[in-house]
Amino acid sequence: MEHLQNQVVRAIKKFRMFPRSEKILLAVSGGKDSLALWDMLVDMGYSVDGLYIDLGIPEYSDVSGQKTQNFAESRGLVLHEVSLGKTYGVDIGHIARKTKRPSCSVCGVLKRYVMNMVADRHGYFAVATGHNLDDEAAVLMGNVLNWQTEYLQRQSPLLEAKPGMPRKVKPLYRLAERETAAYCVLRGIDYIMHECPKSEGATSFTHKEVLNRLEAESPGSKDHFLLGFLRTAPQLFPQSSSDDGPELQQCTRCGQLTTAEECGFCRQMARAGLDSLALFDSSVSPERN
Repeated sequence: MEHLQNQVVRAIKKFRMFPRSEKILLAVSGGKDSLALWDMLVDMGYSVDGLYIDLGIPEYSDVSGQKTQNFAESRGLVLHEVSLGKTYGVDIGHIARKTKRPSCSVCGVLKRYVMNMVADRHGYFAVATGHNLDDEAAVLMGNVLNWQTEYLQRQSPLLEAKPGMPRKVKPLYRLAERETAAYCVLRGIDYIMHECPKSEGATSFTHKEVLNRLEAESPGSKDHFLLGFLRTAPQLFPQSSSDDGPELQQCTRCGQLTTAEECGFCRQMARAGLDSLALFDSSVSPERN
């Protein structure tokens, strides 16, 4: 456990993710990675609150939400909860069908929006996620196979803050899935072991299988692949101090920053026949703990 926590300490220091004096918001799913990270950061003395987003996935969201709530309550931690069902009366499958988009795509847009909104509303310095070495290596493989240079340029355990958007950090990028699972067993952390059923067939699983075979034949391959890329990325994709990316403007619907007239979340909800502003209704406010 000491070794795993030291790897997280190295990650935080390497990218100067956040100082000990700042409040951090951690996106938690009830899985091993996010719960292990929450446990580690609190044990290290950081001020970390959780955010759980209930997507209404049958036979999955109830279990993952309950495990997250149990973890927070057992340690006296703050947990913000946002529920699609309580807010809109629908689940993520409904939005996917209405917009004719994959559930994972819909999920990504919704989660990024909610994380930004809650972090901005409560003044968090950074949003942390439980992406681990396996996750990041699989994303890197996908981006390399498709030569997604724009995504490669942005792939990092740290994305700097922008006005209205807190920085995003991934403190577990040096740890493999098996290590966070072992940590949870040793710490007695009860987590949901099943993958999200909506992610079945995702290409990231194929990339992980390939990387696992490489790792079995040549131990250390994942580390070499991802950490080697992170070391050389600044030389591969040099950025001037004036390169701030695309110009951002306020969404004409909700006021959140976006590159278009309306943000992706508002467009997505409109196509599903839902009012994006309902998320700001005080009766379903993420201020509830």
